[in-house]
Amino acid sequence: MLANRLANRFRHVSKWARRQGITCFRLYERDIPDFPMIVDWYDGDAVAWFYHRTKDDTLEREVAYRKLAEQEILTGLEISRERLFIKYRARQRDGSGGRDQYERFDSRGAVRVVEEFGLKFEVNLSDYLDTGLFLDHRFTRKMVRERSTGKRMLNLFSYTGAFTVHARAGGAIATTTVDMSKTYLAWAERNLALNGFSLGPDHHLVHTDCLEHLARGPEVGESYDIIVCDPPTFSNSKRMRADSFAIDRDWPALLTWLERWLAPGGVLFFSTNSRGLEFLPDQVPASLHSREITSQTVPEDFRNERIHRCWRIEHKRVTGAVAAGAGEAS
Repeated sequence: MLANRLANRFRHVSKWARRQGITCFRLYERDIPDFPMIVDWYDGDAVAWFYHRTKDDTLEREVAYRKLAEQEILTGLEISRERLFIKYRARQRDGSGGRDQYERFDSRGAVRVVEEFGLKFEVNLSDYLDTGLFLDHRFTRKMVRERSTGKRMLNLFSYTGAFTVHARAGGAIATTTVDMSKTYLAWAERNLALNGFSLGPDHHLVHTDCLEHLARGPEVGESYDIIVCDPPTFSNSKRMRADSFAIDRDWPALLTWLERWLAPGGVLFFSTNSRGLEFLPDQVPASLHSREITSQTVPEDFRNERIHRCWRIEHKRVTGAVAAGAGEAS
């Protein structure tokens, strides 16, 4: 069943992706109850994330299932074993409550270059739980690219800088890319270089805690026409400003900080993968107008339409003017 499902999905999705200029996409997301896993395609390689099955109550059953599932994937996608990378995603958090998907757990260095709407990105298929490119936000990145001409862009919790690459491709005149990981900022710099972009006085990477960066407030005259903020669901890192950060609890405070950095006429793309966040309009800062755009940002290769939620947020005084010509692209 799994092999047939993967073969059929690949025939369908690969045609769609080719027309879009995309070489990496989602093929399978727990479609069949007996095979709870995710399978993504990276231009000739496959990455599979296995979830635990409660029916596998012995080690023997679990090993047998994994062997069967692995063979089904190889058969369905017609690839050799060295082109398949298997990971286990039983947890989103480590024992202390923090996220563990950014921690290195392998050193094979299976690095590839994939394409998205004509842009190139480095992915690492082996060494981390995630690959370096969140496929579910490709259309959000495209939105940023399409409105970046002549704009200043702030990319927070930037990971490997994919949003910054799109902004530069769209003609952004200044970009600030902020993350607390030197590893991922170096990765972002490589992604920029892959596309012919370099750092400089108007385009720089900032190694700091994003929450501390926001809380201090902008310098005089410092504001951005585009802000991208896709924060972690939870963190209790010692490098965080507070003892802990939980997006379900702290999103109103986060928006209050972000409002100070947003230029008149600017747009904030705010996203989360938390399913517990209640985005209540009366908790949005009074000066801001928000509109959920998740239906436009989740790609069609994702079966899970709740993979993330995304809002477009701007100053109310600007929204009123824009509404008159409501044909503006989202």
